[in-house]
Amino acid sequence: MADAKLFTRGKAQELRDELRASNDKRDKGYLRKKIALKKIVANMTMGNDMSPLFPDIVQCMQIQVLEIKKMVYLYLVNYGRLRPEEIISAINGFLSDCADRNPLIRGLAIRTMSSIPIPPIVKALVDPLRHALQDQDPYVRKTAAIAVAKLYASEAGRKVIEREGFVGMLRDLLADHNPTVVANCVAALVEISERGDDILLKLNGNVAGKLVAALGECSEWGQIYILDSLLSFVPQTTLEAEQLAERISVRLQHANSAVVLTTIKVILYLMNYMEDEVLMRVLERKMGPPLVTLLSSGSEVQYVGLRNILLIIQRRPAILQNEVKVFFCKYNDPIYVKLAKLEIMYRLTREENVSEVLAELKEYASEVDVDFVRKAVRSIGRLAIKIQSSSDQCIQTLLNLISTKISYVVQEAIVVIKDIFRRYPNQYESIITTLCENLNVLDEPEAKSAMIWIVGQYADRIENSDELLDDFAFTFKEEPAEVQLALLTAVVKLFIRRPSAAQELLPKILKLATEEAENPDLRDRGFMYWRLLTSNPTAARDIVLSEKPIISTETDRMDKGMLDQLLLQTGTLGSIYHKNPNTFIRTAKARYLPDSPALNASSKRHLITPSGLSSSSIRSPPSVPARPITSIPSNNNIQSPMSPISRNDHGVSDDVYGQLSDLEFVNGGGAGYQTDIPKPRGADEDLLF
Repeated sequence: MADAKLFTRGKAQELRDELRASNDKRDKGYLRKKIALKKIVANMTMGNDMSPLFPDIVQCMQIQVLEIKKMVYLYLVNYGRLRPEEIISAINGFLSDCADRNPLIRGLAIRTMSSIPIPPIVKALVDPLRHALQDQDPYVRKTAAIAVAKLYASEAGRKVIEREGFVGMLRDLLADHNPTVVANCVAALVEISERGDDILLKLNGNVAGKLVAALGECSEWGQIYILDSLLSFVPQTTLEAEQLAERISVRLQHANSAVVLTTIKVILYLMNYMEDEVLMRVLERKMGPPLVTLLSSGSEVQYVGLRNILLIIQRRPAILQNEVKVFFCKYNDPIYVKLAKLEIMYRLTREENVSEVLAELKEYASEVDVDFVRKAVRSIGRLAIKIQSSSDQCIQTLLNLISTKISYVVQEAIVVIKDIFRRYPNQYESIITTLCENLNVLDEPEAKSAMIWIVGQYADRIENSDELLDDFAFTFKEEPAEVQLALLTAVVKLFIRRPSAAQELLPKILKLATEEAENPDLRDRGFMYWRLLTSNPTAARDIVLSEKPIISTETDRMDKGMLDQLLLQTGTLGSIYHKNPNTFIRTAKARYLPDSPALNASSKRHLITPSGLSSSSIRSPPSVPARPITSIPSNNNIQSPMSPISRNDHGVSDDVYGQLSDLEFVNGGGAGYQTDIPKPRGADEDLLF
C-alpha cells in the first residue's frame, strides 16, 4: 500500500478491529499488523485522537520486530504522558526490551522511556540506564548519554539523576574510545550545565585536547557539540589558547556552515587569551574566506551569516577589512539580506574604498524598494560623518539625489544632512537654499523635524526663516509631538537671533504649547522657555544657543565587553537578535567571558562580570550635592528685562519681550508658575506613599 493512502482519517474503533484482525497466524511477516499500525500513526500525525487504542498497542510490544517496535514506541511517547495509569502496564515490556540481544532494540527502549518522564517510568529506568551507560555497543551508550540529559529536563528525572550519580558516569564517558559516544556525552553535559543551577561544566587542558582529537571522526553534529563545549575550557596560559586555536582552525574548511560558525566562535573566544599579535593576524586571515563562503548559501543561511559577521567585524575589523565588495547587494537578494549587507558595507568602508561604496549606494537609491532606498540614503549620510575626507563627495551625492524630487529620497536626505551640519558646522550651509526649495514634499515627522531644526539653527542666515516657521505653525496642533517640540525650539532660536522677526510668532507658539497641547513634555518645555525668556534673556541666549557637541559615529559601536559576551553566542538566536539569550528566553543562562591569568589587557579592560558591569567601571558612586531650594518671586516683583520701555511713533512698544509678560499661564500669571520644590509630608497633593 502506498504511504499516501495511509493518511485517510479513520475512526478509532475501525482501526482497533483492523489491528485485532491482524492477529491471524496466517499473517506472514506481520504485514497486516504493520499496515494497521501505520494507519494509526498516520491518524495520530493528522491530529486524530488515537488514545483509546492504548491497551491494544501495549500488547504489540511483545512482537520482536524492529519496524513494529518503532511504531509502538512512537505511539507510547505521544500518549504516555496523557495516560499515566495505563503506561504502567508497558513497564515490563520496556524492561524486557532493555535486556534484548539486539542493541537497536535496547537503545530504542532506553530512548522511549526517557521521553516519558513520569515517576513510575523514571523509577523503572534507573537500573537499565546505568547498565546502558556501560553497554558494550556504542549505539546504546550514546543513546543512554542523551537519555540522561532528557531525564534531567524533568523535575522527577532531575532528582534521580543527582541521587544516582549519572552525571559522574557521563564525565567518565568522555574518555570513551568511540567519537560518537564522546560527542553525545559532551552534548548531554552541556545541556545539563545550562539547565542546572549547581552543575557547571569545566574542562581542563588534557580533556580539551582529547575532545579535539575526536573531532575528525565525528559527524557534523558531533563536531558542533564538541566545539561548543570548548567554551568551558578557560586557558591559564597564552600557550594553551594558541595551541588549541591552531588545532581547531582546520575545521574552518568544513563544508557545513554550522561547523564553520562554531569554530569561528571558539577561535574568537580563545583570541581573548592570546598576546602574540602575529598569530592573531594569521587567525584573522584564516577566518575571512569561510565567512565570505557563507554568502554563497541560501538566503536564510546568508542572513544568519551576515548578522554574525556584523558582530565579528565590530570586534575584529581586520578579518574582512578588504572584502567590502563581496557585500555589494545583488538584484535578486531578499530585502532582509540587502539591509544586513548595507550595514556591513558601512562598517567596512574606509578612506581607501569610500568612492566605490558611494557609487554603489547611489545606485541603490534608484531601486524600487522604499525601505532599501531609505537605508541607502541614510548610509551615505553616515559615511560623511564617519570619514571626514569623503564629506564633500557625500554632500554632492545627496544633492544629486534631492534633485530627483522623489519624496522619500528627498526627506531621507534632509534627515541625514541635518546630522552632517552638526558634524561639520559652518561648512555646508550654502546648500540650505536647495533644501528650502523642497519644503512642499515633507510629510514625515522625522523629515519635518530635521528641516525645522535647520531653519531654526540658521535663522539669522535664512532671510525668510520667520515665514517658513510660520508656515509650519499653521498645522501645529495636528503635528506629532516630535515636530511640535522641534518647532517650539526653532521659534525660540529665531526669537533670540532675530527678535523683531518672531515678535508675533513666539507668543502664538508658546500659547499653543502651554494651553492647548496635551503632551506633558511639550507643555513643560513651553513653560521653561517662557520663564527663561521673561526672567533672564541673557541666560536664555547662553542656554538655547550653546555650542552643541559634535556628533560622531562612536555611538554606533557596541561596547567591547558586550561584543565579547555576544560573540560567545555566535551561531545562535542571540547573534541574530544581537541580544543575550537570557533576555528573551526564560530558561537561558547568560554567558560571560571568564577571567584568567592569560586574559589579555584589552579584554580585561572591557570584561563584563555576572553582576552586569565592566570590571573596570566598578567604582563608588559620586556624591551628589544638595539642590538649593529657591523661591520664585511673585508676578508683581518681576521687572522687565528690557527697561525702560520705549514706544515708537505708532504707539507700539519696542520691547520685544513685552508680549511674553502679558501672556497668562494656565494656572495664574506668567511668574506664578511653581517650581517643583518638595512639599512637607502630609501636605495637599502629597503623592509620596
